[in-house]
Amino acid sequence: MQSCLYECRVMHHRLAPKEHKFSYRIYVFALDLDEIDTCTKHLTLFSHNRWNIYSFYDLDYVPTQENLHNPTGDKLKPKSLNEQLPLKDRIYQYLADNNVSCHGGKIILVTVPRIFGYAFNPVSFYYCYNQAGEPVAALAEVTNTFREMKLYFINKSSDLSKLRFRAHIPKNFYVSPFSKVDLSFDFDLCLPDKAFAVKIDDYDGSVKMLESTMAGPRRELTNGRLFWWLFKYPLMTLRIISLIHIHALKLYFKKIPWFKKTAAAEMQQNLYRPHHSINRQ
Repeated sequence: MQSCLYECRVMHHRLAPKEHKFSYRIYVFALDLDEIDTCTKHLTLFSHNRWNIYSFYDLDYVPTQENLHNPTGDKLKPKSLNEQLPLKDRIYQYLADNNVSCHGGKIILVTVPRIFGYAFNPVSFYYCYNQAGEPVAALAEVTNTFREMKLYFINKSSDLSKLRFRAHIPKNFYVSPFSKVDLSFDFDLCLPDKAFAVKIDDYDGSVKMLESTMAGPRRELTNGRLFWWLFKYPLMTLRIISLIHIHALKLYFKKIPWFKKTAAAEMQQNLYRPHHSINRQ
């Protein structure tokens, strides 16, 4: 199988208005979406669209069949998406809406599935290839603690090596109460191979406010490793959400300015599953 695991270190380094830095270790799945059923056959602890210790549910990703909150530009046009479209076809359709055709090509999703039924991914990555096996685009699917989701389309780098995706994109999304909505994300994604590496920085104009990285080596996706990592990284998805709140509390005690979610509701654009505080209709 091309599907595998990556054992990574995640680092967050806030540069302004006060410095705050921390890191922790996690593991992520890199799943070839054409191999999901193969994974379920070979991995006792992994299931597709049903409960298991590790469970991958299509509905957890790319909810383009749902209403888009506060759409802008081309996203105002009605979609022809069917609620029953498989995940891979939803991704193909989203790419087509961004003038990228890769129908029939593979898609590698780097994510953490549900563990004991609970899922939380601050960001998942989709690496999209054409039928010739060439990388053509990437998507970053960002989720905040309100369970809102937003997709960011990332073009292939002009780098001749074709091993990176780069984009500088307005955020327009409430990710942290300690970061303004009108910042920009600077994405730098390497293609997953023998190692995985991504970097996402927050910018306020030309000023870098926050650095975030995730990187680590490839590991084989086996029953033994999945079992062992239940103990090496216990209740990992719960640990991720817990660390987010613990460090938010530390930022609060450092007296870093924080922003209410409702304070910039009109700037929170092109997101799915909006929180009721900004979706009062």
